[in-house]
Amino acid sequence: MLTLVELYQEISRCHRCELAKHRTRVVPGEGAEDAEVVFIGEAPGWHEDQQGRPFVGAAGKFLDTLLASIDMCREGVYICNVIKCRPPENRDPSPQEIEACQGWLDKQLDLLHPRIVVTLGRYSMARFFPGESISRIHGKEYRRGGVIYYPMYHPAAALHQQKLRQIIEADMLRIPLLLSESETENTCEPEPEPEQLSLF
Repeated sequence: MLTLVELYQEISRCHRCELAKHRTRVVPGEGAEDAEVVFIGEAPGWHEDQQGRPFVGAAGKFLDTLLASIDMCREGVYICNVIKCRPPENRDPSPQEIEACQGWLDKQLDLLHPRIVVTLGRYSMARFFPGESISRIHGKEYRRGGVIYYPMYHPAAALHQQKLRQIIEADMLRIPLLLSESETENTCEPEPEPEQLSLF
């Protein structure tokens, strides 16, 4: 069974798209291997590219504040991005780059088995909700295959539009409730009725 460390080593050797030519470091992700909540951003920025860690710039500091507001910290969750290398000049990731990285994100989620996947920003949201608008579905949970998918605005949005800060903070406060509901659903599932065998 592949481990996260082994997966990181594979990602570090990736040359599936042109971004590999410009990166300083690959930014695969980090956090608890048994994390129940996974946060998925869009792409590494300059600070992330320099350190090889996700969300370490200004948006990352706000994310740390958001996690603290629900008594969580980054060591207890898992944080990654849709793509693992920084686009030049922090431009938006292209569809080809997102597609090239899709397999890495799929493998991460397969290894982590989270209860909740929180998408941060429209590119992360589009990975699971193609064609949707983040202004319409943010803060609403969607259950698929035993996992809760929960779209939120990207923390960086609050740095550019102050009015979004309260929205992001309010959406974050719902995560503990969703986690509690998820635990209840998993522990209170009725056992299947014993099958009656026919004698004839």
